[in-house]
Amino acid sequence: MALTRRELLYSGSMAATGLLTGANLRAGVARTPGNYFAVHPFVEANPKAVFIKRTNVANKFASEAKRGEGLALAREILVPADQPGIPVSHRIILKPNFTSFRVKGKPDADFLGTGTDSDFYEGMLIGLKELGLTKFHFLEANQYQNWNIRGFLDINERYGVEMNETDRRVRHFRDDFEMTWSRVPDAVVYSRIPHYTPVNEPDTWVLNIAKWKAHGMCMSLSVKNVQGLVVKPFVRFCPGWAGVTGVEDFMKPDIARNAESRIQRYFDSHVRMKYARYDSTAALSPVHQEIWAHKTCDNHSVIKPGLNIIEGISGRDGDGFGVGRDYLTNMLLFGKNPFRLDVIGMYLGGHEPGNVNLFRIAKERGLTDTFNPWEIPIYEWKDGAPVERKLSDFPRTPLKTYYLQRTGEPLYHLVNEPFDYDRIRV
Repeated sequence: MALTRRELLYSGSMAATGLLTGANLRAGVARTPGNYFAVHPFVEANPKAVFIKRTNVANKFASEAKRGEGLALAREILVPADQPGIPVSHRIILKPNFTSFRVKGKPDADFLGTGTDSDFYEGMLIGLKELGLTKFHFLEANQYQNWNIRGFLDINERYGVEMNETDRRVRHFRDDFEMTWSRVPDAVVYSRIPHYTPVNEPDTWVLNIAKWKAHGMCMSLSVKNVQGLVVKPFVRFCPGWAGVTGVEDFMKPDIARNAESRIQRYFDSHVRMKYARYDSTAALSPVHQEIWAHKTCDNHSVIKPGLNIIEGISGRDGDGFGVGRDYLTNMLLFGKNPFRLDVIGMYLGGHEPGNVNLFRIAKERGLTDTFNPWEIPIYEWKDGAPVERKLSDFPRTPLKTYYLQRTGEPLYHLVNEPFDYDRIRV
């Protein structure tokens, strides 16, 4: 009997899994699945900490090594468990940064670092399947036509991962077609947010696998990454006032009643408080950044990933898409709190987090209790266990961005002006 394409892909993936686990001893030992799984108990017991694991990949094309690093991390930090734990019958929502980009006349290899490494993603997926998990969803709002430039469609087909349709019609919003609405407490912009199903449905668990890269919002890390779970066109967080006062009619009932006046009050207050770079004349202006941050905080008021990871096997500077360079950085960052995780990711990317509006606004809105990287406990994840470290024990890689360029400053720059965390508190 002839096999279908999916059956061929799946059988190939199983063979590849056997080769990988046999050849790459760094991946550790496969687990015996049970009825539950859990995040490593030390990580779970230290939700305010950030964990950093150094990887050992020779170059960004070393596919087997990158898969091995994903498998090793999954085996070390996602473990079989008795109750209390997460039932293996849960649906697992996988949210990598899918971004895949092509520029005519340039090789695709120049843009590998635009999103989460697909080999690393595959290794994590193999590790999740070892736990006995069978129900996986890959969800993303943007650019379906680009999903397979770096192989995500093929990987998801091989392992039976369900994928969403990105586009919705107006009547779909009226009928709640394949979307889950969440009401935002103390909303600033969105009073309700639609996510692709099964986000925020019962018996689901979100794994957030971001990329370590520069972006127009300074860096695109774990907080921004889950923006892609929001249904289009609500996912458009960046257009400034056009995304608040100029939205389509069917979106207007879900814009907070006092959004315009409240945003303006926040913004005026931040100008008086001398928030960094609020004098910038950049196209992605201070008010664009302000509105993006509030939409992002609205989203994080209702979505709670089970674990957040920043894949930094390679890091990337530039604009997050077609402009930039990849650097072999050999580092994975993870933790329970996405804002604290991103503060460390931002700092190690050469930026001073106190100068980035998102973190200060998130603290004002009660989503984090600090934006000071020196207040965050740091552990190196080494040989499957945490080792207490200082932030200064880890190298910084300058990942330049075009965030809020100042007059006379290069378009791509570091947001690294000194910030007095003791004097300036939110």
